[in-house]
Amino acid sequence: MLKRIIQYTILVLMFLPLLAYSQDKYSTQSKKAIKYYEDGWALLRQQRFDEGIELLKKAVETDENFIEPRLMLGDVLSDLGRYDESIVHFSKAIEIDPTYFTGAFLNLSEVQVKAARYEDAKVNLEKYLGLPNRHPTMEAKAKELLVTAEFGSTAIKNPVPFDPKNLGPNVNSEHFEYFPALTADEQTIIITRNQRNKNGGRDYQEDFYGSWRDESGEWSLARNLGEPLNTDNNEGAQTISPDGRWMFFTGCNRRSGQGSCDIYFSRREGNDWTEPVNIGPPVNSRKWESQPSIAPDGRTLYFSSSRDGGEGKKDIWYSVINERGFWSQPVNLGTNVNTSGSEESPFIHPDGKTLYFASTGHPGMGMSDIFVSRKQEDGSWSKAMNLGYPINTANDENSLIVGASGEKAYFASDREGGYGNLDLYEFELYPKARPGRVTFMKGKVFHAETKEALQAKFELIDLETGESVYNSSSDSKTGEFLVGLPVNHDYALNVSKDGFLFYSENFALKERSDATPYKKDVAMQPIKKNEKVILKNIFFETASFELLEESNIELKKLLTFLEKNPTLKIEIGGHTDNVGSDDANQRLSENRARAVKDYLIQSGIVAERLTSKGYGESSPIDNNDTEEGRANNRRTEFTITSN
Repeated sequence: MLKRIIQYTILVLMFLPLLAYSQDKYSTQSKKAIKYYEDGWALLRQQRFDEGIELLKKAVETDENFIEPRLMLGDVLSDLGRYDESIVHFSKAIEIDPTYFTGAFLNLSEVQVKAARYEDAKVNLEKYLGLPNRHPTMEAKAKELLVTAEFGSTAIKNPVPFDPKNLGPNVNSEHFEYFPALTADEQTIIITRNQRNKNGGRDYQEDFYGSWRDESGEWSLARNLGEPLNTDNNEGAQTISPDGRWMFFTGCNRRSGQGSCDIYFSRREGNDWTEPVNIGPPVNSRKWESQPSIAPDGRTLYFSSSRDGGEGKKDIWYSVINERGFWSQPVNLGTNVNTSGSEESPFIHPDGKTLYFASTGHPGMGMSDIFVSRKQEDGSWSKAMNLGYPINTANDENSLIVGASGEKAYFASDREGGYGNLDLYEFELYPKARPGRVTFMKGKVFHAETKEALQAKFELIDLETGESVYNSSSDSKTGEFLVGLPVNHDYALNVSKDGFLFYSENFALKERSDATPYKKDVAMQPIKKNEKVILKNIFFETASFELLEESNIELKKLLTFLEKNPTLKIEIGGHTDNVGSDDANQRLSENRARAVKDYLIQSGIVAERLTSKGYGESSPIDNNDTEEGRANNRRTEFTITSN
């Protein structure tokens, strides 16, 4: 910061036409004022800022019309964040002689933007752009600032709802807390805390802390997640998978690194995290990679990078891991997201299509603002939308995340009333900026006979598109799982483990408006004779045995199961509700069972391994007095007849 101030101030002085080293070219005749000024300038170059500023002030006290120290004070005080003082000196310099250094109009406008005085900035920028003989670089900068001033002025006049609440002393402390990450049920939050090293001194240490929400909604006292996640190095800018079992984070200047900062990952087993591993190339490069965000499918990683081939200083990219565990060559998100500026802190919401990120390049309030972009049907991204004022201000804003439900957003701020430096806050996100709603299913997977916790594979598939939207597994120690379910879609959920019958579940959420979660434990049945599985994602036309296209997902799962277990023989059973005649229901159930059998034979399963039988309405599993009960009774299932 200090070196930048000196370099910038000296650069500005190079453009001052009368700032030569000879005394007779100054805008004052006072030798005393000149002495104060030259001594002050010398102190600034030595990075003795307080002393240098005092001498510059004495120079203008000696001669209030001395322009050079006014301009110098305007620059230095601006870089120190003392905007009101800076504006006074720039304004006075222009008042004394507006033609002396016309660039002062641009410098003053820049400080006014930083101070959120957008209307004043617009006036001075228009004056500057009306001057002759403007330098092309400065003219371009003035036009960019004018866009910012106009946007900021309009945004302040049209504020969005924003009422942030501090997460409280159990999460926040007297230290710095930032980069929050949430599980899909919004009950676990992982944060980065930055505090002084235990050995004292000026050094600070970044570590991960976790907090858990109880039934009353209160967060537990944040605890250090310990080794091997936390080390003597700094760890931060983390993301966790929706089920809370995978963490991707940033580590810088490590022996295992590819560049200045790299992305690492770790997996949670029970309460323990595995040794972090560098994700490696092609995600990590010799440049800066940081601030990862893992998509709900568990396979797509978004991150910010300064790598070559981007649109600006830092861009947002994504990479996809394949079945063999290799990451694809990163792809740039394109110009609707990335600009000639810097795009950082991407957060992909659990809906899989809403991206929040920080940018200095899109029209905003002055520095880094938060934006949202949405993934389109063709895979492109929509034009970024600024979240508006007062979520965004003239200061830097970044690292915003949104809970799975889409209602609450979380961010870090050093606003008044906090517990320390940066604190974490939450607020209700206004509807236009919200992502798609996501509910979830959580529970445990266990052995149906021994009750032992099991690690099983979970796959969630969009029935309309056939796209796999979630891939993960239950915890190897506890059997716990957490699956995010974006509403307004219908899904097939398949749970599988070698040696067991697969578990099938259907989530019809397309017409559902609420996001009430599902809590259900999954009992996995060992493959044994007479065990059966209800195929909850086999669908037929009403009163017909014609298989609907949405059934292909479940049929392929059954096909794969039979291919993996080539000695099994099964019976396909068809069942109906009690609507209609007994004879019609019997024929319908027989034809539906036969349709599934025929599909399997056509797909390569030997006919001798398959039988089919219709049971009509004779074997209900639910009450036929309700629509839900009748829907459960209309089912297809298979039974192991020989293993």
